[in-house]
Amino acid sequence: MALTGTVNNMWKSKSAQQSSGGRAASASDSGRAASASERVETGVETYPLQKSDAEWREQLTPAEYDVLRKSGTERPNVGEYTDTITEGVYRCRACQAELFRSETKFGSHCGWPSFYTPLAKDAVVEIEDRSMFSVRTEVRCANCGSHLGHVFEGEGYDTPTDQRYCINSISMTLEPAKTDGQN
Repeated sequence: MALTGTVNNMWKSKSAQQSSGGRAASASDSGRAASASERVETGVETYPLQKSDAEWREQLTPAEYDVLRKSGTERPNVGEYTDTITEGVYRCRACQAELFRSETKFGSHCGWPSFYTPLAKDAVVEIEDRSMFSVRTEVRCANCGSHLGHVFEGEGYDTPTDQRYCINSISMTLEPAKTDGQN
């Protein structure tokens, strides 16, 4: 899998390979922590939160495991957050990292919750996905590497980014916003 965007070319420079003995330079060569995009680009898919397959299987239901850890997809129009309008923060179901805010959720009528931007660009990792006989962009949690869904561009939705982060409900939890009088 190749990372989309400009990071691709950054690691492929000849000088970077020469300075690191013929392999692509990595963040560890410079003594700093690797960003999520660098971890994917260098082929080392490591994330800040590491768990064994057995630990993930123990923590997640079989359906959650299939989507989050095996890049499955839930059926359209069955997810608990598809039509939800509750205000709050959507978190990764596997690690509880903040991913999206309800203010960026919109009705795309595609069968899955849709957002026009993540909470922060470093909250997710976008990876080229060549499965399903097409090229798409997979979206993963930058903290634990769990599969969230895909992002699509240029579909004509009236959103500030012209992007649709199509996310499996089962990949998220929703933390409702506190209302006046709640602590």
